[in-house]
Amino acid sequence: MGYGTEIDGCGRFMKYSLFFTNFIIFIGGVAIAGLSIWSLVDNVTAISELIGTNLLTGAVYVLLVGGIVIAFISFLGCIGASREIKCMLLSYFIVVLLLFVTVLIGGVLGYVFREKVKTSVQQDLRNSMSQYDKHSRVRDAWDVTQSTLHCCGVNSWNDWRQFELEIPKSCCKEISPGRYFDCSGGPDKVNPSNTYMVGCLNGTQLYVQKHAAIVGGAGVAVACLMFFGMVFSCALFKMIE
Repeated sequence: MGYGTEIDGCGRFMKYSLFFTNFIIFIGGVAIAGLSIWSLVDNVTAISELIGTNLLTGAVYVLLVGGIVIAFISFLGCIGASREIKCMLLSYFIVVLLLFVTVLIGGVLGYVFREKVKTSVQQDLRNSMSQYDKHSRVRDAWDVTQSTLHCCGVNSWNDWRQFELEIPKSCCKEISPGRYFDCSGGPDKVNPSNTYMVGCLNGTQLYVQKHAAIVGGAGVAVACLMFFGMVFSCALFKMIE
């Protein structure tokens, strides 16, 4: 399993390059998994419900699974590189190739979604608002969004009146966890001191674009590192006797 004397120096360079690359990929895989969990915990699923697509949520789940598997495989790649085990290097290359495609797709989906938000989010929010009293998932998604982003309606609280709906409690400012002010000021009014007066349009756009850019960018960056890992593993595989 050693190297020939003529390629000893080059082989060692590939060996340590692969080891170092896999160590960075391991950190990247852990980072992707952590960012994906952060996005899910940070209510990205609820906001995806409002804008009528699960593209971002799907990308987050793809990257979550991919990040966990990447961390595990890169660990095995470090072992394969350090011990110069050809079968392990071959297995590593095949698995990393599959993961490379998966993570790259997840990263691209994140960026595609980021661009889609710019053009369609306002109409999607208005469409989901009309379903507030008809579907519990939409109602929960609006309540989570308004509470999280401290906003009300699409452009303002008055959007709820246009759909002949009462202003939701989630538009009222929170006193303490689970307790809200009474922001109703009558059939056609609100109490501005107790109500979130800013609409959710700009906040939702920025929120989703931020998550899509961070998670998608991390996926593309790690995919690039994985490409170098595949190159080094192939080179080292050929150099091992």
